[in-house]
Amino acid sequence: METNTMILIALGLLVIIAGAYFYYYQKDKKEQPAIKPVVPASDGVNDKQLKLQAYERLVILAERIALPNVISRNNEPGLDKRSMQQLLTQAIRHEFDYNLSQQIYVSTEAWDAIRNLKEQNIHIINQLASILPPETSGVEFNKKIIEFIMSQPQGSMHTLVQEALSYEARKLMS
Repeated sequence: METNTMILIALGLLVIIAGAYFYYYQKDKKEQPAIKPVVPASDGVNDKQLKLQAYERLVILAERIALPNVISRNNEPGLDKRSMQQLLTQAIRHEFDYNLSQQIYVSTEAWDAIRNLKEQNIHIINQLASILPPETSGVEFNKKIIEFIMSQPQGSMHTLVQEALSYEARKLMS
């Protein structure tokens, strides 16, 4: 047989197989009843409770990613500056990622405040790491971070974020 004849036969078989598949697929689709998801009635109380729990978790998150708390939980004396930098930023990102789902329950402003707190803390860690000498120990690096935070006259950002979250939660309760 010629090559052209073989190609035509193969195409013909392909069309027949595709047609049969399409026919049976449509037949199965018509026979199955449409499944509608069951959505529980929203009672408002449950919604409010979920939102309040989300604000509670975000307040805890703000406390957990506050630099003094991250440092106290991850203080390993044998590390150098670079290793400590990686450990601290990884801990902050891990805490944040663990609570990502809470953003669907809180306001955009509340979630932005949490995200900005995370970014600011990572930025402080990276900035201080870039200006300190490479031979700085992890312990000395942690001390410099704490000194920097204590020198900020406007107060700690995690406290401001917690106050904003608490305000929104109280507003939700009233």
